[in-house]
Amino acid sequence: MRLRIPFATTALVAGMLSATQANANTVDLTMYYPVSVGGALTNVIDDLVAEFESEHPDISVEAIYAGNYDDTRVRTMSAIESGDTPQLSVMFSIDLYELVEQDAIVAFDDLVETDEEREWLDSFYPGLMENGQLDGNTYGIPFQRSTIVLFWNKDAFEAAGLDPETPPENWQEMAEMAATIREASNGEQWGVMVPSTGYPYWMFQAFAFQNGHRLMSEDGTEVYFNDPAAVEALEYWVSLTTEHDAMPDGTIEWGTLRQNFLEQSTAMMWHTTGNLTAVLNEADFDFGVAMLPMNTQRGSPTGGGNFYVFKDASEEEQRAAMTFIRWMTAPERAADWSIETGYMGVSPAAYETDALREYVESFPPAAVARDQLEYGTAELSTYQGGRIRRTLDNAVQAALTGQMEPEAALNQAQQEADAILRRYAR
Repeated sequence: MRLRIPFATTALVAGMLSATQANANTVDLTMYYPVSVGGALTNVIDDLVAEFESEHPDISVEAIYAGNYDDTRVRTMSAIESGDTPQLSVMFSIDLYELVEQDAIVAFDDLVETDEEREWLDSFYPGLMENGQLDGNTYGIPFQRSTIVLFWNKDAFEAAGLDPETPPENWQEMAEMAATIREASNGEQWGVMVPSTGYPYWMFQAFAFQNGHRLMSEDGTEVYFNDPAAVEALEYWVSLTTEHDAMPDGTIEWGTLRQNFLEQSTAMMWHTTGNLTAVLNEADFDFGVAMLPMNTQRGSPTGGGNFYVFKDASEEEQRAAMTFIRWMTAPERAADWSIETGYMGVSPAAYETDALREYVESFPPAAVARDQLEYGTAELSTYQGGRIRRTLDNAVQAALTGQMEPEAALNQAQQEADAILRRYAR
């Protein structure tokens, strides 16, 4: 006896088989992603992933939010050790040396196959590529990238008798303006806050570079923490409290500083441009954004995260990861990302899009971080980077809390760093 199957049932079975086959052909990617700056970044990433998947139904991307950059590095390295490596991740641009030393990532030079892909690899701002390249190869693609910028409260400036449209150009002006604001508010408002938890080494690197000093060698094997120019930079940072009474003593929390600025506890703050959109949306006062003040020169280290692709991924997964990363860094997406978050558009082409060009025209602070790239430097990055940064963080905090004099603190950090890096000397 022959069983007859109704047409509708046949169509349903065919559809189920087709869906099953499609699922079987889907490349599944896991991406670790750091969320360390305020704002609804997870929602933005989720929306981008959903849009990508709708355009690329053969690729599925699971974004796992792994905490701040340090948390993401630890979680990723643990996953690698346990054999559960993700295919790609956004991690600190300065994690490069550790990832290369662990032989964990693949160079994008080995992944590109076409002239179009090679043009894409060369399309980013050179200043953002410094922390992603080593020995002539590119291992990191810039995405969530930043420089440190100065936010200032124009209303507070005006109330203190200062020109609300003129931020400080140099260290002396910042100290004087901050002290004036503190005095004019009868001690109710601080003049300036520079965060000293989270990433104190990053802020200190800005001070040092503004004083004409680079903290590390280009090959990541040496650091120069106790150079006289670095000592002078840390002494200036400390003096904002001890000499000028313009900044609170002790440490200033990275995670709550934006809220301090929004609540007008401080008239100026140094922070990542990644806070720009959140400040724009939440501030109930007029504010401005400027490049950091200079001493002997202008300058800010770059910062933020790069895309990496892991060696343990299959060739098919690596190709799918490339497709996703190219899509995420396309000029239109980079422009939308910059508008949504305040992070930089990572390529000149992003700023040539109608969306970002019009946004910058209506809100000029959106271009400050990009323009500051002209005076930028690569973020502190070395072998054993986590340990090296910890020695410098400890020194900075010891000086700011009065536990050690700046020179003594930096001498100690230098000795510890030299011991850590001794085996990498070339």
